[in-house]
Amino acid sequence: MISQPIFVTLILLLATEINSEVLPKTDCPTRCGNLSIPFPFGTTSDCYLDDSFLIYCNHSYNPPKPFLNSGNVEVLEISLGGLMKVSSSVASHCYDDSGARINGTISELTLSKFPISSTHNKFTAVGCDTYAFMEGSKERKQMSAGCVSWCDSINNVINRTCSGIGCCQTSIAKGVKDFFVDIQSFRNHTTVKSFNPCGYAFVVEAEAFQFSSSDLKDLGNRKTVPVVLDWSVGNMTCQEARKNLSSYACKAIHSECSDSRNGFSYLCNCLSGFQGNPYLIDGCQDIDECTSLKPCKGTCKNLLGNYSCSCPKGFEGDGMKDGIGCHPKSSKTLFYIVSGLMVPAVGSSWIFWKRKKRKVIKVREYLFRRNGGLILESMLSGQRRFQLFTAEEVKRATNYYSNYTILRREGHGITYKGILENHANRTVVIKRLDDLDEGNLPVFIRNLVALSQINHRNIVKLIGGCLETQVPLLIYEFITGKTLYDYIHDNGLSWDVCLNIASQTAKALAYMHSAAPQAPLIHGNQNSSRILLPDGNTVKVDGLALSSSDAFGVEEIGYVDPEYLLSGQLTEKSDVYSFGVVLAELLTGKEVFPFNDIADDFVSLPRGDDLIQILDHRLVAEGKIEQLTEVAKLAQGCLSNSPLDRPTMNEVVITLEYVISWNSSSTTISPNSSQVTTARRVVRRNMSF
Repeated sequence: MISQPIFVTLILLLATEINSEVLPKTDCPTRCGNLSIPFPFGTTSDCYLDDSFLIYCNHSYNPPKPFLNSGNVEVLEISLGGLMKVSSSVASHCYDDSGARINGTISELTLSKFPISSTHNKFTAVGCDTYAFMEGSKERKQMSAGCVSWCDSINNVINRTCSGIGCCQTSIAKGVKDFFVDIQSFRNHTTVKSFNPCGYAFVVEAEAFQFSSSDLKDLGNRKTVPVVLDWSVGNMTCQEARKNLSSYACKAIHSECSDSRNGFSYLCNCLSGFQGNPYLIDGCQDIDECTSLKPCKGTCKNLLGNYSCSCPKGFEGDGMKDGIGCHPKSSKTLFYIVSGLMVPAVGSSWIFWKRKKRKVIKVREYLFRRNGGLILESMLSGQRRFQLFTAEEVKRATNYYSNYTILRREGHGITYKGILENHANRTVVIKRLDDLDEGNLPVFIRNLVALSQINHRNIVKLIGGCLETQVPLLIYEFITGKTLYDYIHDNGLSWDVCLNIASQTAKALAYMHSAAPQAPLIHGNQNSSRILLPDGNTVKVDGLALSSSDAFGVEEIGYVDPEYLLSGQLTEKSDVYSFGVVLAELLTGKEVFPFNDIADDFVSLPRGDDLIQILDHRLVAEGKIEQLTEVAKLAQGCLSNSPLDRPTMNEVVITLEYVISWNSSSTTISPNSSQVTTARRVVRRNMSF
């Protein structure tokens, strides 16, 4: 029989043999210049977990500089929490007095394994005549982001704010492993050169950049900025990794595994009460809370992974600074002691639960106030059209924000499908806004109240929302079916259906502009993907912008009114322009890309056979050329460069109804003379064929 000491020794030897496959040598370098290099990273083959964790230490610099995977990406900082800071270049375009480009730099980053953190970075552009795009990829799928920065005077710029005046920022898609930045200018800085000769664009750690008006001159001479990467180990989940101890990376005794935010990989962490490197066998060491935290009013005793507080003789309580503390015993002490001995577990659990619940309540109350909840309650003044939901209700509705409930990810946030248990299991759409600029809070709340009062058959109903979370969550009615974009570019639609959809959409926008309870309301986000068709024929307009920062993602820039790009102000005529692009999309069957020429086709409308050439051949084949021509003229008016030359949405509705009436042989449904006059005036505003 093997004795216990020998058995333990064998187990330890076996563990050492298993772990040696993924453990570093004892004499591995742990620094390169100013960088501390923790395992699983290392500078030689026997000092890192695998090739993706190689740090090349270039000693030709003084002090030496560390680079990732022998490439040209300089590493600035590595955190065992799964984050790594690297250096990235700034893209710039500079111009002379005549508007000619005189110099510029590019910004690009290509990584083999570690994605760019979507939660710690922002895509940023600086300039008063600048628009910029970031093109990236995720698993061979192209991802993009972009923003517009404009101002006509340095006096209009607000320091520490990147809302589009001198500086703009937008989020980055999750999982992107490379990017290239493209920067452009509207007027080559000719009107702002005295204080802003260049435009700049870059991906940057959000906390590392605070905009200042002085950045318009030369960006503070920055040539590079820090970018945060997400790193993790393995190519499988925690559950799968634990099945193979020889390759399982969490070697420390007091460690645990957590799945990565970016797919099939994982991170190792020290358990609560321990600190250190969980990737090493003895890496997680006990924290002496009594020394570091000093949590007790009475006597503190350090325990493995924890601590305990006790009161001195003659005193009672939990002995904690943030708890009851210690106070002299009362005459009823014996009773309390006996009671405490009977139910110690229940009592301690109850105290813990009450503290946690109280803390959660306080946090939710703070978030409710920060997100404008008190303003909303005062503006609703007893109205019940907008329902306020608790954070717990929304969690349950989305199965705790399960990935399986995600309908889509957009530039402004994530959309979930949810089921409200306390509301007859009603199926809803829950939209999580990506960010809320506190400067836009009054506008956001005012629009929230206004949209909750809309009750129109062609507009998706806003049911309510939750303001107890980090960012507001909005809850809408759930609409099944495809979007207009899907129908146009997948199967196509008949001309009569196209006309019907255009008419219903125009009526919805006209209602918002002139007939809604708090009109005028501006959609600010109109495109073919925002027009839902639950039965292929009935329109439901979705995606109304609640603030200017909520309007149009970069993929929707082709629908944007050029005046909005210059002024940053949305108007009813902005919606008219966007509707004109949708009309052009219906007429041509072409996709709308950023800064493409679909609108240009209608600014100078061709004649006769040339018009036929740009129209969708499937619609032309139906033979209703006169109707196609009249609607093309209407699109031309909507896409006029001058907002003053564009029709109102009410005029658009009348014109479309007038064109639709041509399909009827009955005189009883013909439009009245005033409608005909208005329709003819709209379609003839521009030069005829």
